[in-house]
Amino acid sequence: MNKINSILLIVVIVIVAVILSGSPLYILYEGQQAVITQFGKPIGEAKVSAGLKLKIPFIQKVNYFEKRLLEWDGYPTQIPTKDKKYIWIDTTARWQIKDPLRFLQSVFDERGAHARLDDIVDSAVRDAATNHNLISLVRSSNRIIKELEELRKQKEFIEEGALEKIMVGREEIRKEILARARELAPSYGIELIDVRIKRVNYIEEVRAKVYERMIAERKRAAEEYRSEGRGIRAEIEGKTGKELKAILSDAYKNAQGIKGEADATSTQIYADAYNKDEELFSFLKTLETYKNTITKNTVIILTTDSDYFKYLKKISP
Repeated sequence: MNKINSILLIVVIVIVAVILSGSPLYILYEGQQAVITQFGKPIGEAKVSAGLKLKIPFIQKVNYFEKRLLEWDGYPTQIPTKDKKYIWIDTTARWQIKDPLRFLQSVFDERGAHARLDDIVDSAVRDAATNHNLISLVRSSNRIIKELEELRKQKEFIEEGALEKIMVGREEIRKEILARARELAPSYGIELIDVRIKRVNYIEEVRAKVYERMIAERKRAAEEYRSEGRGIRAEIEGKTGKELKAILSDAYKNAQGIKGEADATSTQIYADAYNKDEELFSFLKTLETYKNTITKNTVIILTTDSDYFKYLKKISP
């Protein structure tokens, strides 16, 4: 009997050791969910609550999945818009595994989910882009139009049509893309939380032409500003010249008036002096004339009856 008990004890110990080596227990952490598979087939419902769980060792396998939000980044897609402008659209999304069992059965893992999201989101983006003009994918409102209309600036952009009023903006198109993508995502056990457009750009061939046109427009705008500046400068210079001529004219007029008054005063003084003593005045004026006209080397030939000579005749040797 003791021998049989010993054998049974050994068998029990071996069985327990085998069971323990097969990990019958597993831990499900917060932020995780799991699906148990037996020989590759799901067994029971998905495990979504954290804690210590049981499984049959060697037979059952635990497939862990994230409960937290996951990131998806798509590849830039070349799409023609409604107004026939070829662009690259780069999108990103945030998603969550909502139904782990369906997720396992349809896409198996996150890599498979990304492949499905590539198709789902890209299809929704393509549909939205081809149904709207490029300007609607760029702007979300008409605020800039109102501001520029008030400022009356940036004429070159207005001519290019960049300030075309939009009926549906970028934000509405984003919501449209999200709504379309959400219709297909649940079939894979996925819930799309958000879709965002990261970047919109022209394709390389069109981009070069756009840059050339932008450069030409800036040069044209700069030339317009320079032309306006030259016109303003000419106007200022003309106004300055006119004012300068008016100032010089007034100054010349005032100078001539002052000179006229001075000449009149001088003439009056001479007349008064002459009237007081005609002989003395004549003598002084003659002396002044001698001083201004005769030097030591001057030779003068005069007649004897000349007024210029009459005082010289009176000088005694």
